[in-house]
Amino acid sequence: MEPVFRTLEITAEALVRATGTEITFRGLENLPATGGAVIAINHTGYVDFLPAALAAKRRGRRMRFMIKAEMQDVPVLGWLIEHTGTIPVDRQAGAGAYAAAVQSLLRGEIVGVYPEATISRSFELKEFKSGAVRMAVEARVPIVPLIVWGAHRVWTKDHPRALGRRRFPVTVSVGAPLEPAAAAADAGAVLRAEMTRLLHEVQDDYGQPPGAFWLPRRLGGGAPTPEEARRMEEAELAERARRRNGRR
Repeated sequence: MEPVFRTLEITAEALVRATGTEITFRGLENLPATGGAVIAINHTGYVDFLPAALAAKRRGRRMRFMIKAEMQDVPVLGWLIEHTGTIPVDRQAGAGAYAAAVQSLLRGEIVGVYPEATISRSFELKEFKSGAVRMAVEARVPIVPLIVWGAHRVWTKDHPRALGRRRFPVTVSVGAPLEPAAAAADAGAVLRAEMTRLLHEVQDDYGQPPGAFWLPRRLGGGAPTPEEARRMEEAELAERARRRNGRR
């Protein structure tokens, strides 16, 4: 029994009801009912984790997320991270988090990973890091692609939070498990291709108001193109580096 995790599940479900959010789940049968698995999740906003976690709950599972280590410095979040099996990731030294994730997988847990590492401003898939595939190969577990679409309308980069009873529809689509050990060399490309297919499928079934900030440019939305988003991210990283150097 994990009382903290259970309390968070109850709170999350209450928030979904309070905001009038309708979450549509697809392919839940693809989430393994038992055993370890890496759950690869797209990253479009700050609350992607919540619908993904609720998908796992519907399958009778609890997902251990990998999260930026800086979150431990926030008093309440630090305590929650410690008591929910969340895995802090130090981007300057990620070996410890990687090892902890592999151990969780070997214990038969499911671990939520964002292969893009950071939020995609274009709301298209960015290039993937290799960690998700590597840990699945090492732990000999499948990778399950999972797409969350719509939650970024609540809170994402460069836009104010849209809190309250907004009734935003959210879709969670789970793809069939992939076995990376059989083809580790191209497993990352296979994973990205499958997640792209799922994402486009979900987007095609979702509303597409012209010019909406949360809609990709490819679909007539106002989001930056992937190339524009990449330049914005590079500028953001350069500014962070400048500030760090200025404090030394």
